[in-house]
Amino acid sequence: MRGTMEFAHTSVLLDETIEGLKIRPDGIYVDGTLGGAGHSSCIVQRLQTGRLIGIDQDDAAIAAATKRLEPWKDRTTLVRSNYCNMEAVLNELGIDRVDGILLDLGVSSYQLDNAERGFSYKYDTALDMRMDTRQTLTARTIVNEYPEMELYRIIRDYGEDKFAKNIAKHIVSNRQKKPIETTGELNEIIKAAIPAKMREKGGHPSKRTYQAIRIACNRELEVLENSLDTFIRLLNPGGRICIITFHSLEDRIVKAAFKKNENPCTCPPEFPVCVCGKASQGKVITRKPILPSEEEMENNSRSKSAKLRIFEKI
Repeated sequence: MRGTMEFAHTSVLLDETIEGLKIRPDGIYVDGTLGGAGHSSCIVQRLQTGRLIGIDQDDAAIAAATKRLEPWKDRTTLVRSNYCNMEAVLNELGIDRVDGILLDLGVSSYQLDNAERGFSYKYDTALDMRMDTRQTLTARTIVNEYPEMELYRIIRDYGEDKFAKNIAKHIVSNRQKKPIETTGELNEIIKAAIPAKMREKGGHPSKRTYQAIRIACNRELEVLENSLDTFIRLLNPGGRICIITFHSLEDRIVKAAFKKNENPCTCPPEFPVCVCGKASQGKVITRKPILPSEEEMENNSRSKSAKLRIFEKI
């Protein structure tokens, strides 16, 4: 299936992101979540002597992007890695500073729609959900081995599901009889944990739990939180970082990191001058996040929860 399926992903907030990056023809830009290269193909076309570095941990994304970016391969370097390794990737390439960084934290349509990958509740397949198939932790491990309290916390915090406690309880009692192997089995367990009258509301009953397990499996929030200060440090003066989030917890992390880098001073407010010596790294360009237009939301339902935030280095 992998070979025949197109790595389809409609780039969200495309024009707004490209505009936000303020691309210079001679600049170096990093797309840390390359995917099918939707954003990257727009960046690379604006470069002359500049360079695009594309990073993705998914081998299918690298293959699709290589094909799509073929016409501009003279100014493109693609690397299979997690964006949290960006500094090491750049060091390897002999680059110490860049002019722009982009992260689109959405899961691609390819990953969701490819039954093999186990990201979606729509197909009955093995529980997997790894963005990087080289890692050992899978959704199956989380569902079958994590303690009930940890499952509850993951589903409550990452899935924002009000039935998290009951879903975790149902998972644990079912796995005691036999291991939960497939998405189909997990769907039935989640369905049984949600009151019948609530199942009709808010889409598929498994939606929030799957999102939560995927975030936990790929350590998405942890990786994001631990990377942002480094990314800002990697920017040249005037360089920008654009981040598109799809989850309130992601957005909160980005907002807090940008705010802290704009005003890192830890001195008590009554101090007449700053003595902590923590200097501002730049400015937040988006006081409020940029949201998709009505038209975009109509054309691409997956864009509805997207938020774009932009930071500029001093």
